[in-house]
Amino acid sequence: MAAATCPWRMPAEWEPHAATWLAWPHNRHDWPGKFMPIPLVYAEIVRHLARHERVELIVTDTRAEARARGTLAAAGADLARVRFHHWPTDRIWVRDSGCCFTKAGARLGAVNWRFNAWAKYPDWQRDAAIGRCMAQAAGVDPVAAMTAPTGGERVVLEGGSIDVNGRGTLITTEECLLSPVQQRNPGLDRAGYERVFAEQLGITRVIWLAQGIAGDDTHGHVDDITRFVDPSTVVTVVEPDPAHPNHAPLQENLRRLRAARDQDGQPLRVVELPMPGPVGFKGLGLPASYGNFYVANGLVLVPVFNDRNDRLALNQLAELFPDREVVGIYAGDLVLGFGALHCLTQQQPA
Repeated sequence: MAAATCPWRMPAEWEPHAATWLAWPHNRHDWPGKFMPIPLVYAEIVRHLARHERVELIVTDTRAEARARGTLAAAGADLARVRFHHWPTDRIWVRDSGCCFTKAGARLGAVNWRFNAWAKYPDWQRDAAIGRCMAQAAGVDPVAAMTAPTGGERVVLEGGSIDVNGRGTLITTEECLLSPVQQRNPGLDRAGYERVFAEQLGITRVIWLAQGIAGDDTHGHVDDITRFVDPSTVVTVVEPDPAHPNHAPLQENLRRLRAARDQDGQPLRVVELPMPGPVGFKGLGLPASYGNFYVANGLVLVPVFNDRNDRLALNQLAELFPDREVVGIYAGDLVLGFGALHCLTQQQPA
């Protein structure tokens, strides 16, 4: 792959943050019959984050801010570390609808991808405006990535579909970006995506995995399956049961990771992370995964599911992040919205 063609790079998630962005939950249709506990889960997330960094919290209006403040105060969150933004949203998955922050030296930048609600939902216009709002609130003018070097359409991309090591390597899946059925950008092939990643994120090596986990509403987002935990180490989820629909796809991803090389031509250290037992609701299989963790300053938030593998996953991540507190957040209700902790957060680099 050719060298990156821009001075900007997307920092790794474990690099220092200025803040974490979230949007307060309000769309009851995303958690049918289960909405009541969701603001409480958010309050717990914000409580932990605010101990380590500023939280930029998007709310619909002043009434929504008042309700959020009350819930956060009851949870013991430090409201002095929370800054509210009154922007209406359709949903709250800021990882996908928001911008990706970049850096060039000490300068902060942002890439504003086009968001279309995973080509699944009719209400996405409010969310499509959030990336530009976030960038401008952070004091930067966002860049719109285009499908062709001389213009073309804005690139449709969600932040959960990519993961980076901050040194020039990016991981994604063919299912999400190259599927002929769910292709985000018709006409943009593997080489085209690699050019966009080089131009916008400073990427010199792309590792293409096969597909994501069953029940993933996003068609194979990588943040449910494989994540960098340091510049040369990835964790990847595995399913030991040969009869489970996740077994074969995750084994194929494992094979590709073991054969992969980073931006310097070096092999990756690959650590296997377990999957929880099946999580469902009224017969619907949900994308529960320990891979959907979020790395903040001094902290790693990990989704847990009251499963026997919770402790194993937490212990493995604690070994991989020895200088950070590793905290489990119950996500059994949250995942009914087809997302978890990484999906609802977006880091702003320091």
